[in-house]
Amino acid sequence: MLAIVRSVGLTGLEGYIVDVEVDISRGLPGLEIVGLPDTSVRESRERVRAAIRNSGMEFPMGRITVNLAPADLRKEGPVFDLPIAVGLMAASGHLKNSNYKRYIYFGELSLDGAIRGVTGILPSVAAINQAGGKAGDIEGVIVPAVNADEAALPGNVCVFPVKHLAQVIRFIEGQETVENHWVDIENMFISESLPLDDDMSDISGQARAKRALEIAAAGGHNVLMIGPPGSGKTMMARRLSRIVPRMSLEEAIDVTKIYSVAGLLNNSEAPLVTARPFRSPHHSITKSGMVGGGTYPKPGEISLSHCGVLFLDELPEFNRDTLESLRQPLEDGRVRISRIGNSILYPADVTVIAAMNPCPCGYHGDELNECSCTPLQISRYRNKISGPLLDRFDIHIEVPRVSYADINSSQKSESSKEIRRRVEKARTLQKKRLKGTGICSNAGMGSRDVRTHCKIEGNTADLMREAFDKLHLSARAYSRVLKVARTIADLQDSERIMEVHIAEALQYRCIDRNIYQ
Repeated sequence: MLAIVRSVGLTGLEGYIVDVEVDISRGLPGLEIVGLPDTSVRESRERVRAAIRNSGMEFPMGRITVNLAPADLRKEGPVFDLPIAVGLMAASGHLKNSNYKRYIYFGELSLDGAIRGVTGILPSVAAINQAGGKAGDIEGVIVPAVNADEAALPGNVCVFPVKHLAQVIRFIEGQETVENHWVDIENMFISESLPLDDDMSDISGQARAKRALEIAAAGGHNVLMIGPPGSGKTMMARRLSRIVPRMSLEEAIDVTKIYSVAGLLNNSEAPLVTARPFRSPHHSITKSGMVGGGTYPKPGEISLSHCGVLFLDELPEFNRDTLESLRQPLEDGRVRISRIGNSILYPADVTVIAAMNPCPCGYHGDELNECSCTPLQISRYRNKISGPLLDRFDIHIEVPRVSYADINSSQKSESSKEIRRRVEKARTLQKKRLKGTGICSNAGMGSRDVRTHCKIEGNTADLMREAFDKLHLSARAYSRVLKVARTIADLQDSERIMEVHIAEALQYRCIDRNIYQ
């Protein structure tokens, strides 16, 4: 007898309907799973067998073939345990009706029949509407109870949370009622608030560096901070996440999908990621860990930082190949991971904040400490970062040591809340200006947008021309200076880019100005 149960498979963040076809025929008893299953899917044979028996039901005897269609896409993860078990019960005649065809199933089975949570539920459920006719006749999804809130986020289908295989069978046969689960996503999204710790007001001095970070937050610009040890680079970078604008609901859903696929959602708490991500990988991270990869590609740190901040501390200490792998994602805002017969696209629209010392000992150019590095050591240290990568940082800012007067000052600097208010106002102007382009910040503007929204003339154009010639700016650097100037103008609520805005933007190009040569 043949039974077909439906589930959803994932390729990156894209979902597709999987038909779990179960056939029981005469022959030597055995269970074979086909359709490009990975190891965890093949191992479901033993989990399903034990779960059915320990749930008080009889495991069917005979030659059992389970086909996961389409057969040309690899299936991975234990998410198919529950649909396989339901298919076996339907094919063996244990289910008295065809109600099982009304639902799509997700869930890992423990040996006692309990249903455990799985990863990737949010993008899987979100993909059901996109499946069109293939899923047009379903009444809802049956998911592990621990994943109920996450599954209800899209709001496009009814969600029935379950805890045990026996409960699923009783629900299908109408012997038990399971209520449709829903969440108040609007209220959940509004509940985001700034933590009380790590406030910008904690930072002594460094007014110029904090101004640069405010501009970066307002326009989504990448920043490279250069300065001696203990000058506050790491401290300021960690507080950037407190002044960036709140995420929109669409951005929150996109980030939550990535964290769901990566298995980083805490289902015991709010299932929606409402705060912008802040990721700070160690410099020993591999290329695959940074941009994503693996046998079955998973998102890397740059995708986990989507819509948030990726902080690279001690930038020259990272492997050169790892850093070079960031060049294209920083330009395109996405990462494509290619494997034989498969290509996966992950979003990577991030603000990169990097910190480094001016030399190996950290004191080159410092007024109080003498540098002990040779010119060759300094050259090797700086050459670890390629020119094309440096060119992708909109802002280069020197962070000098903090003076005693600044540390001992009783004057309280601006709080993160005050700075964030200005940042959000500037970002609102940008969204209005760029409406309909799919871009939400100045940093994301392409060459056509720069020509349209960053027009300069008169003395402003003369200043930019002189800087271009004297600093030997590349075409990319020229464009990035204009973008930063556009953000500075937005912070001052100016429709036009003025000479003073260009002058300040040029001050944030210390490498082009050979400050550390």
